[in-house]
Amino acid sequence: MQNSVAARRQALGWMQDELATRTGVSRQTVISIEKGRYEPRLALAFRLAEVFGCRIEDLFGSGSTPPSFGSDAP
Repeated sequence: MQNSVAARRQALGWMQDELATRTGVSRQTVISIEKGRYEPRLALAFRLAEVFGCRIEDLFGSGSTPPSFGSDAP
């Protein structure tokens, strides 16, 4: 899964260990998330979003548009 964790971290001028400390995980976990090798559990995804001041959807996604479930859905 694609994510913007590394870009957001770098924009704030933080090192990986700074983000790890702020979210309560190891630096190795941050590296794995940034490289897309590890998809965090929901609790960690919420912590990451809180630290960056955004929504989980802003951090993680495949780049595709989610399906619409409007009034014309079956």
